[in-house]
Amino acid sequence: MADLGTVVVTEENISTVRKIKFDWESEDGEANAGKATKTTEKTYSGEILRLVTIPDSVAVPSNQYNVAVNDEDDTDVLMGAGADRSDVNTEQVLASSLGCVANDKLSLSISNAGNAKKGTVIVYVR
Repeated sequence: MADLGTVVVTEENISTVRKIKFDWESEDGEANAGKATKTTEKTYSGEILRLVTIPDSVAVPSNQYNVAVNDEDDTDVLMGAGADRSDVNTEQVLASSLGCVANDKLSLSISNAGNAKKGTVIVYVR
């Protein structure tokens, strides 16, 4: 599937905890409005330790927008914890509510964000 919206992925893999940062802007079109997708270049294995969602303060996403991070089996490693994110507050989810990944690239999927909206998703893996 082709990427949607504009997503810049920054992958930090220099320690035992890896940080994946997705800076996203959603589509501003009819069929895919409010969506953004992108897959990491690197492969990951381990427990998802933390999810952070940061809405943009200017191009504010719609309240209750959704974030999924899927493995190569198209399974959300966030276990649904990225649903219904705040449009104004930075939110975090800890490991006890998150899943794991086993030797897969990870794909960000933003939905219901509104046209040309922006935000940041950060995922920590160990």
